[in-house]
Amino acid sequence: MPKTVTPLADELLSGWLTRLAVTNHCEVDALLAHIGVDTRQVAMLDFDVEVAATTAEKISIAARVAAETVQSLTFGTMTQTDALMTAQVAFQTCPDCSRRGIALKQWRKLWAFDCQICGTRLASILIKPDRNRISETLVRRARSGAALLESAVTSNCANKLRRAMRAATYAKALKSVRADTAFALQSPRPDVRLFCLAAIAVAQSRPLAKAAIFSTGLDGYARVALLRAFEKGPRLLAAVDRIVLRNREKLRRAGV
Repeated sequence: MPKTVTPLADELLSGWLTRLAVTNHCEVDALLAHIGVDTRQVAMLDFDVEVAATTAEKISIAARVAAETVQSLTFGTMTQTDALMTAQVAFQTCPDCSRRGIALKQWRKLWAFDCQICGTRLASILIKPDRNRISETLVRRARSGAALLESAVTSNCANKLRRAMRAATYAKALKSVRADTAFALQSPRPDVRLFCLAAIAVAQSRPLAKAAIFSTGLDGYARVALLRAFEKGPRLLAAVDRIVLRNREKLRRAGV
């Protein structure tokens, strides 16, 4: 390469290759073809380079950086929990840093909320959020929930992680999201993702059984999600069920 680019801390290989291509006035596919690397979707390299040492070597020679540096830009080997908490494809980005072609590993984490470079709140890639319709209270609670989820994962605390995911499962059921909880936490719909993260924060001070007081309109899918969320807590599930049914009866008698 005529010009090289120094990788940033926590940068993804795909983002660095994009910046390298722009600096050399070409497309990423052309860059990879030039150095003899398969021109498949560049994002796949974020997970594969550690295995394909020859690919890392080719990139390192062309870009004049160490092969170890190239491999450090990939996710590498992950635990089962890390894999669950890492999106396979980009779902959010920093509106400011992305203009410079930057893409960080942190942005793929399901708890990532603010850009670690500039502090800007990350935004959905697929849907342009209407920030005027999202309350600051929801954003504040979601940010707290994201921090709690990160703490549960990084501390490797099974109880904290189970509690956080149970709250998110309950929240996505109320939003009628028919997908697993990990998908809901990376949903392109900001209202779904924020609601699930906020539920993690709320569940710290308000047990989910109390939250059922406000859940009188649960449909069949939501009830199945509750069964999954509380599969190891049948008494808590029964308490939720009784509260919901009791409130429904009160509404029926009141003619609401």
